[in-house]
Amino acid sequence: PIASYRSQRRGGRGIQGTGTKEEDVVQHLLTVSNHDWLLFFTNQGRLYRVKGYKVPEAGRQAKGIPLVNLIALDNDEQVTAVLGVRDFTDGGFLVMATKGGIVKKTALSDFDSVRRGGLQAITLEEGDELIYVRRTDGNRELLLGTRTGMAIRFSERDVRAMGRLAKGVRGIRLNAGDEVVSMDVVLTDASLLILCANGYGKRTPLSEFRAQSRGGKGLKAIRTSKRNGPVVEMRVVRDDDDLMLITASGVIIRIAAKDIPEQSRLAQGVTLMRLDKGDKVVAISRVIE
Repeated sequence: PIASYRSQRRGGRGIQGTGTKEEDVVQHLLTVSNHDWLLFFTNQGRLYRVKGYKVPEAGRQAKGIPLVNLIALDNDEQVTAVLGVRDFTDGGFLVMATKGGIVKKTALSDFDSVRRGGLQAITLEEGDELIYVRRTDGNRELLLGTRTGMAIRFSERDVRAMGRLAKGVRGIRLNAGDEVVSMDVVLTDASLLILCANGYGKRTPLSEFRAQSRGGKGLKAIRTSKRNGPVVEMRVVRDDDDLMLITASGVIIRIAAKDIPEQSRLAQGVTLMRLDKGDKVVAISRVIE
């Protein structure tokens, strides 16, 4: 339960949030209701869904249940995005982003019926993977972030709605060796939180990221180095948000967004979480209570 994690000052060590086997790492953190549908999107572009109450509630250090007990994954198939949805008839869209910089928008209602074996949510080019999914109303601006610290902001109106089997369109043009790590929806009165693997992060005003046409290279959002590490995620946050950061070993820290300093695009950030040797930050979630 969320109440198990009290808010701490930034720069703390956090507390053990989940037990992990030696070869296992935590990759996703999500706050949902028992009545939500949990949508599991995989690297192969497939979608599976289960009701929230099917996942047993457990204590902070419990290991949980094997995902294969809930959904029938194929060999070499890994969950790369998880989303909670209450009602598929409320309208809106799911916008998907791939590691290779492709984005695709599909009506939420297209996913109202999903058999246990899952269904194909996007057709991928060879070597590409689905990595992020967001729900929108069709009139938002989107922001894609990359591992080396590039970011592009563009209107989702530039992305026409497509059927489930479509491939999508170019969202960002990547430099050699770079890849997309996150996508979020732009909000008013908000800033962009940039989180790096070594526990560093910062907030930067969204006004520093002008809207561009989709398919461009974007702007530099942070200078990455051995000190702060590659970008793990870029998340749009407001001052009154509480955030939960989680590491590969399952340690979680809950911090207030307002305690994270605002810095310019080229700054490297400050320490948000002190890590044990060999550990890395892998995910962030906005707390919903």
